[in-house]
Amino acid sequence: MNVNKIKSYTLAQAQKKLEYYCAYQERCHKEVIAKLKTLGMIPSVIDKIISELIKANYLNETRFTQSFVRGKFRIKKWGKNRILQELKVRDISSFNIKLGMKEISDDNYQKTFYDLFEKRRREVKQLTKTEQKKKIFSYMSYRGWENSKIYEALRDL
Repeated sequence: MNVNKIKSYTLAQAQKKLEYYCAYQERCHKEVIAKLKTLGMIPSVIDKIISELIKANYLNETRFTQSFVRGKFRIKKWGKNRILQELKVRDISSFNIKLGMKEISDDNYQKTFYDLFEKRRREVKQLTKTEQKKKIFSYMSYRGWENSKIYEALRDL
């Protein structure tokens, strides 16, 4: 008799599993809820576990947002538009988004923009001016940098 069994978890087991999940890396509420649903938890149990994780400080949306902003900016070199978009997809509150965006200093933002812009410019320098501008614009825009900032830099090209 071959019956597919879905592993079921008790409240305590699921809680423990999610503590490890949140301790490994900062998580937002949406990710934790999705994880609990994959474990087959019902809504009332999900609410209970979420509130316990918040109480025990495993789950903190402000901390998640700040970490997310720092990481995506520093490592992936994303602009504010892309970071904002990704935070909204994760249902982060506008209050936390504002706090998180403060993690990026204006000086650092400018420097990163120009470093990235120059790097891309060097990569496409063999193309015609028009093609260079097109490639640079799409590259910078995809990473979430402001169009006005990109146009301004392209004008000086």
